[in-house]
Amino acid sequence: MHRPTASDLNSSPAASAWPDNMPLIIETSHRRSVDYGLRPESVADFSPLARSDLTVLIEQNRLLHAHAVPAMETLYQQIVNTHNMVILTDATGVIVHSLGDDDFLEKASRVALQPGVAWSEASKGTNAIGTAIAEKSPTLVHADQHYLSANHFLTCSAAPITDHLGKVIGVLDVSGDQRSFHKHTMALVRMSALMIENQLFSATFEDAITLHFHTRPEFIGTLMEGIASFSPGGRFLAANRNGLFQLGLPFSALQSHTFSSLFGLPVSALYDHNRTAAPGLLTLCMHNGVRVYGRAQLRLANNVFQQSLSGERTGPATPAVAANQAAAQARRLSGLRYLRTGDAQLELVIDKVTRVLGKDIPIMIMGETGTGKELLAQAIHNDSPRAMSPFVAVNCASIPETLIESELFGYEDGAFTGARKKGAVGKILQANGGTLFLDEIGDMPFSLQARLLRVLQERMVTPLGSDKSIPVNVELICATNHNLRERMARGLFREDLYYRLNGLVVKLPPLRERTDLETVVRKILSTEAEHGRHHVSPEILALFRQHRWPGNFRQLTNLLRTAIVMAGDETQICLRHMPDDFLDDIEQSPPPDIAAGTDRMLARGANLEEMEQSMILKSLEANGGNVSATARALGVSRNTIYRKVPSLK
Repeated sequence: MHRPTASDLNSSPAASAWPDNMPLIIETSHRRSVDYGLRPESVADFSPLARSDLTVLIEQNRLLHAHAVPAMETLYQQIVNTHNMVILTDATGVIVHSLGDDDFLEKASRVALQPGVAWSEASKGTNAIGTAIAEKSPTLVHADQHYLSANHFLTCSAAPITDHLGKVIGVLDVSGDQRSFHKHTMALVRMSALMIENQLFSATFEDAITLHFHTRPEFIGTLMEGIASFSPGGRFLAANRNGLFQLGLPFSALQSHTFSSLFGLPVSALYDHNRTAAPGLLTLCMHNGVRVYGRAQLRLANNVFQQSLSGERTGPATPAVAANQAAAQARRLSGLRYLRTGDAQLELVIDKVTRVLGKDIPIMIMGETGTGKELLAQAIHNDSPRAMSPFVAVNCASIPETLIESELFGYEDGAFTGARKKGAVGKILQANGGTLFLDEIGDMPFSLQARLLRVLQERMVTPLGSDKSIPVNVELICATNHNLRERMARGLFREDLYYRLNGLVVKLPPLRERTDLETVVRKILSTEAEHGRHHVSPEILALFRQHRWPGNFRQLTNLLRTAIVMAGDETQICLRHMPDDFLDDIEQSPPPDIAAGTDRMLARGANLEEMEQSMILKSLEANGGNVSATARALGVSRNTIYRKVPSLK
């Protein structure tokens, strides 16, 4: 039997009728059709799969089918009554589902355009479905561009549906009477296929951090957005088609990246950001210097953020409780037990706040900047009976004085120049039923303190520009790094508000006073470093114990983030990985025992000269008698050492 060749194709009557401007993709497909042994007048295989086999095929493509059918129905509503049908196939081109106008479905059945029939190029020659699979590209095949003459009455627009690895897993197609051809059909098909891909992507990476991003914030949440998923520890997992395009790297190269290396932000920052009541868009800088906006979704089956704080690992949830766990874990990013790290002062704080949970007693958290006051407040909320209700944090020091009133109490439409239409709900009402955390309460403008007191006493909020009061029920937690009694004495804080807030007062110890430094360092590293593989050397840990940590945990966390980057592939963080400003601070800070000795000398009335000599001698002892090392440690010259301690000459 003679097998047709390309020359047969070019010399056939059908070929002579082709337009000279036939797309290259169609010409190439026609040549493949010849190689498959087909001729234009061939009668295609019309036999569909048996019903039972089709059922098995649909089950094998269950996820694709489930996410594609709603998109197909939406697409069909846009082309209804235009003599068209919408088709979904599997990766090989076998139709698994279709819907369309009845009159056209009958006509389509005459060429076996129906479920259970294969529309690959090998079976039907050049056609939109089969050619889209072969080319891995959206394909339009119109009228006599179809290889088989029987299909010349069709116009078909098809787009492949790919998984997160770029593998074709199906095809979405609109086929209709070639007389009803419309150039916009292909755009609708491509958009619908992209919608299906994005939904499949989200369904594939449920136990992951998923970032939706774009250079233009208005495109977040649209089909144009990039989507990238990361493991709970920040390792890159996959990106959708637009995500790969925006990242500008092939999938193989992205596999060695992390969230931090791609977007310049530690993954822990996402947890911090999403801990707020209404997190807005993130501003990120990609590895290539392009600024993008992003919104992160933390859909974690097991709360890794909690595990990284506690060092515990728990097994997967059983199916019976998985739904309840998922809802609870979305809100419980931390709890009081995860803050227990062995420090006696912190244990006392946790024991105290545990006793007042759910008792409607206001809590005041004192402590220096960076000691974790908001983290404690969030943990209190998450362990309280209000855990399933909102936690709303307000930093009274960061909001301009002119805006803080509207931020707290909300406002009606037209309440002031520049007010948003329809008004805005204030933070207090946002927290209704939950917990309101007022950070840096000592910085609240004096003029607003009386109004806050009235809200707390009457449990009613009146938005700006409104004459209606709204009932509100909130648990109140406040925090400050100020001495409020001193501010009261200076007329900066109302005495009546102070005693209204002064229920349980607890003080978080500064980092330099805590005894759990090694545990804290280990847990920060487990959160910041991928797979928790980094650790600090004993030398660095000794320096950490010597440091005064004026910025507390915020300073320590940033220092370790930098050190992780500097260490690169090295697992141990050493002195060479430390930033210069930290080393400068260490050289200028006396060791703790020297500082303690200085305090004792002051207590007994020693003069400055005696204190200087004592500090130098203790430093000399700590440095094995090395004058140069002592001078560096104290931040002075060798001559100063000899001048202050003449016996060394």
